[in-house]
Amino acid sequence: MSELIYLDNAATTAVRQEAYRAMEPYFIQNYGNPASIYRFAGESRKAVEEARESIAEAIGGKAEQIFFTGGGSESDNWAIKGIAEALQKKGKHIITSAIEHHAVLHTCEYLEKQGYEVTYLGVDGNGLIDLQELEKAIRPDTILITIMFANNEIGTIQPVAEIGRIAREHGVLFHTDAVQAVGHVPVNVEEMNIDMLSASGHKFHGPKGIGFLYIGQKMKPANLIHGGAQERGMRGGTLNVPGIVGMAEALKLAVEELPQNQKKLAQMRDHLIQRVLEEVPYCRLNGHREQRLPGNAHFCFSFIEGESLLILLDQRGICASSGSACTSGSLDPSHVLLAIGLPHEIAHGSLRLTLSAENTMKDMDTTVEAIKGIVERLRSMSPLYDDFVRKQKA
Repeated sequence: MSELIYLDNAATTAVRQEAYRAMEPYFIQNYGNPASIYRFAGESRKAVEEARESIAEAIGGKAEQIFFTGGGSESDNWAIKGIAEALQKKGKHIITSAIEHHAVLHTCEYLEKQGYEVTYLGVDGNGLIDLQELEKAIRPDTILITIMFANNEIGTIQPVAEIGRIAREHGVLFHTDAVQAVGHVPVNVEEMNIDMLSASGHKFHGPKGIGFLYIGQKMKPANLIHGGAQERGMRGGTLNVPGIVGMAEALKLAVEELPQNQKKLAQMRDHLIQRVLEEVPYCRLNGHREQRLPGNAHFCFSFIEGESLLILLDQRGICASSGSACTSGSLDPSHVLLAIGLPHEIAHGSLRLTLSAENTMKDMDTTVEAIKGIVERLRSMSPLYDDFVRKQKA
């Protein structure tokens, strides 16, 4: 196998060395439970509170508004179920979009079975919601709007500040799944009118199994996890001190390096997109061309199956995906691609390439050459492609 080219950073990222080193002392040396009262545990407790301060600063919030969780999916579940339970006397109507991560969609489907009503907003061909449609969907019994910051498959960034403004004007809480955005684009909860925000450490070069939920001061969702007084009585369970410390360090560095990394990623992404669109016939870019994550390139190739493309790329040492890692075992086409209007046969030929600052222009060119050869090979075995070419020549 050739040298590994990792282009699946939307699924997970490598833990950066600085975060790993920051975590090490809390595995073996300072292993005290931060909930304990003796002095030895004080080192862990101090590290957790310093991490809370650092994370709050990174997103423009306050330390007391940061609550640690097991990851993005837990944060999404807590935000949505917690508000649904806390505000059920006010109303049982929730607004979301058709292209959310399944941590949001499945949670909303669960609540529908409990008697809640959910409005699923459609999106345009670029994956953007219509703000006028959002405002029209708000009712007197609407208690929550949950719209993702940036899509995990096609990379489209929603007009988050405007969504938050509309929500506040109507007295509705706004939660955003920012798992793909935090650490990759500027995020400020105050300036963007965000009431609740979900994030996950392993998406910005922190460890897996740790995330956080930002909860604004004016709300208190019902507890999702019971069993202890941790996190000011709002989330039971012994705190993952190494994970918290590593996540905070990774996020601090990601925010510090954001300007140069955004520029570098966008340059590599645009080079990759341009070459693929110019050199591979019958393919399309999915997601908004400019209003997208700097490291995201998502394509569909006609007349091939995305799974075959992934397998052959893997044989060349290139790690990629067709969409969310959380649904990689599904044979159904992506709900995101169907929502932006693609037919099933096109949606099945999808490829998501998500970059990190560790990638190079050489990686991009090597990947393009691999895609060209593999697509040509797969199409040569497709009777549908043969029929199409014959009709084109006729």
